[in-house]
Amino acid sequence: MSGQHPVVTQAQNKFFYYNEQLDKELSKYPVLVNLERQTQVPKTYAVAGSVASLIFLHLFNPLAGPISTLVGWALPAYFSFKAIESPSPKDDIQWLTYWVVFGFFTFVESIMLRVVLYYLPWYFAFKTLFIVWLQLPYFRGPPCDNFSALPGYVNGAEATYHAVLKPILLNISSSAVVKQAEQASNDASQ
Repeated sequence: MSGQHPVVTQAQNKFFYYNEQLDKELSKYPVLVNLERQTQVPKTYAVAGSVASLIFLHLFNPLAGPISTLVGWALPAYFSFKAIESPSPKDDIQWLTYWVVFGFFTFVESIMLRVVLYYLPWYFAFKTLFIVWLQLPYFRGPPCDNFSALPGYVNGAEATYHAVLKPILLNISSSAVVKQAEQASNDASQ
């Protein structure tokens, strides 16, 4: 008899199980494996500590904006670099779509930030969750045939692009002003 309550033992077993599963998942990333080797800090603890630090920094509103932008830039920049260096065009399209969506929402945010913050004080926490949803490979599911508005592989960035941005951009590109500007550009180049 170990002297521990069965609930404590069960909680410890669950923790070790999920820690092992996370370690398996994080082992796919060479950067984290090298970090673990160099620092002797387990990958799972480093990632959990980083996430906890980001959540803590979000509690302080002056730091929430820069942290949210950092979350939206750092990992996608790394994966975009890897995508550019890979021979497959599929990952290039995925990250280009992410940057288009991220840029659009950053632009909209720059126009409406004060109004949004007035009505939604936890905006940056929601923005960070949205950005993580756009990025995470977990949300890159199999082909989705039952939702015709979102063809092919559906992740957060692709879903947002097809549902929100594509209709707006198609409407703009079909406007008379854009067609006149394209015609003027073509005339000037000839």
